[in-house]
Amino acid sequence: MIDKQHISHRDIAGNVYDMNSLIDYQEGAVISKTLIDKKSGTVTLFSFDKGEGLSEHTAPFDALVLVFDGEADITIAGEVRRVKKDQMIVMPANKPHSLRAAEQFKMALILIKE
Repeated sequence: MIDKQHISHRDIAGNVYDMNSLIDYQEGAVISKTLIDKKSGTVTLFSFDKGEGLSEHTAPFDALVLVFDGEADITIAGEVRRVKKDQMIVMPANKPHSLRAAEQFKMALILIKE
Protein backbone atom coordinates (compact mmCIF):
# COMPACT_ATOMS: atom_id res chain seq x y z
CA MET A 1 0.00 0.00 0.00
CA ILE A 2 1.23 3.47 -0.88
CA ASP A 3 1.74 6.09 1.82
CA LYS A 4 -0.31 8.97 0.38
CA GLN A 5 1.93 11.47 2.10
CA HIS A 6 5.05 10.24 0.28
CA ILE A 7 4.07 9.17 -3.22
CA SER A 8 6.90 8.86 -5.71
CA HIS A 9 7.27 7.79 -9.32
CA ARG A 10 9.22 4.73 -8.13
CA ASP A 11 6.31 3.72 -5.87
CA ILE A 12 3.67 3.80 -8.58
CA ALA A 13 5.64 2.80 -11.69
CA GLY A 14 4.23 -0.32 -13.35
CA ASN A 15 1.19 -0.52 -11.07
CA VAL A 16 -2.47 0.36 -11.65
CA TYR A 17 -4.17 2.83 -9.29
CA ASP A 18 -7.47 4.65 -9.04
CA MET A 19 -6.33 8.30 -8.94
CA ASN A 20 -8.96 9.08 -6.28
CA SER A 21 -7.22 6.68 -3.93
CA LEU A 22 -3.90 8.52 -4.21
CA ILE A 23 -5.03 11.85 -2.74
CA ASP A 24 -7.59 12.81 -0.09
CA TYR A 25 -9.55 15.96 0.64
CA GLN A 26 -8.75 18.11 3.64
CA GLU A 27 -11.24 20.62 5.01
CA GLY A 28 -10.38 24.19 4.01
CA ALA A 29 -7.26 23.17 2.11
CA VAL A 30 -5.56 22.55 -1.19
CA ILE A 31 -3.43 19.39 -1.20
CA SER A 32 -0.86 18.48 -3.86
CA LYS A 33 1.10 15.28 -4.48
CA THR A 34 3.81 15.23 -7.14
CA LEU A 35 3.98 11.85 -8.86
CA ILE A 36 6.64 12.66 -11.47
CA ASP A 37 9.16 15.50 -11.32
CA LYS A 38 11.69 15.53 -14.14
CA LYS A 39 13.45 18.14 -16.27
CA SER A 40 11.04 17.31 -19.10
CA GLY A 41 7.89 17.82 -17.01
CA THR A 42 5.79 17.05 -13.98
CA VAL A 43 2.63 15.17 -13.06
CA THR A 44 0.94 16.41 -9.90
CA LEU A 45 -2.36 15.44 -8.25
CA PHE A 46 -4.37 18.14 -6.48
CA SER A 47 -7.41 18.10 -4.22
CA PHE A 48 -9.35 21.26 -3.36
CA ASP A 49 -12.01 21.65 -0.71
CA LYS A 50 -15.12 23.52 -1.88
CA GLY A 51 -14.34 27.21 -2.37
CA GLU A 52 -10.57 26.73 -2.32
CA GLY A 53 -8.43 27.55 -5.33
CA LEU A 54 -5.28 28.92 -6.87
CA SER A 55 -4.87 32.64 -7.47
CA GLU A 56 -4.15 34.02 -10.91
CA HIS A 57 -0.69 33.27 -12.26
CA THR A 58 1.08 32.39 -15.50
CA ALA A 59 3.34 29.50 -16.44
CA PRO A 60 5.89 29.29 -19.27
CA PHE A 61 4.49 25.96 -20.51
CA ASP A 62 1.10 24.55 -21.49
CA ALA A 63 -0.58 22.72 -18.60
CA LEU A 64 -3.08 19.90 -19.11
CA VAL A 65 -5.71 19.55 -16.38
CA LEU A 66 -7.51 16.18 -16.10
CA VAL A 67 -10.47 16.35 -13.70
CA PHE A 68 -11.18 13.08 -11.90
CA ASP A 69 -13.61 14.22 -9.19
CA GLY A 70 -15.94 17.15 -8.63
CA GLU A 71 -15.94 20.39 -10.58
CA ALA A 72 -14.20 23.74 -10.69
CA ASP A 73 -14.22 27.05 -12.47
CA ILE A 74 -10.98 27.65 -14.35
CA THR A 75 -10.37 31.17 -15.59
CA ILE A 76 -8.01 31.58 -18.55
CA ALA A 77 -7.23 35.12 -19.77
CA GLY A 78 -10.41 36.39 -18.11
CA GLU A 79 -12.74 33.69 -19.51
CA VAL A 80 -14.34 31.31 -16.98
CA ARG A 81 -14.84 27.68 -17.94
CA ARG A 82 -16.56 25.07 -15.75
CA VAL A 83 -14.74 21.71 -15.81
CA LYS A 84 -16.23 18.55 -14.37
CA LYS A 85 -15.28 14.97 -13.57
CA ASP A 86 -13.94 13.14 -16.63
CA GLN A 87 -13.25 16.38 -18.52
CA MET A 88 -9.97 18.08 -19.39
CA ILE A 89 -8.71 21.52 -20.34
CA VAL A 90 -5.37 22.92 -21.48
CA MET A 91 -4.18 26.11 -19.80
CA PRO A 92 -2.00 27.74 -22.48
CA ALA A 93 1.52 28.91 -21.76
CA ASN A 94 1.94 32.55 -20.76
CA LYS A 95 -1.82 33.20 -20.35
CA PRO A 96 -3.00 34.19 -16.87
CA HIS A 97 -5.11 31.49 -15.24
CA SER A 98 -6.68 30.67 -11.89
CA LEU A 99 -9.13 28.16 -10.48
CA ARG A 100 -11.75 27.85 -7.78
CA ALA A 101 -13.45 24.63 -6.64
CA ALA A 102 -17.22 24.83 -7.17
CA GLU A 103 -17.42 21.70 -4.98
CA GLN A 104 -14.74 19.38 -3.71
CA PHE A 105 -12.50 18.86 -6.73
CA LYS A 106 -9.55 16.65 -7.73
CA MET A 107 -7.33 17.00 -10.75
CA ALA A 108 -4.12 15.78 -12.31
CA LEU A 109 -1.90 18.54 -13.67
CA ILE A 110 0.47 17.51 -16.44
CA LEU A 111 3.14 20.02 -17.37
CA ILE A 112 5.42 19.24 -20.31
CA LYS A 113 8.41 21.53 -20.51
CA GLU A 114 10.16 22.45 -23.73
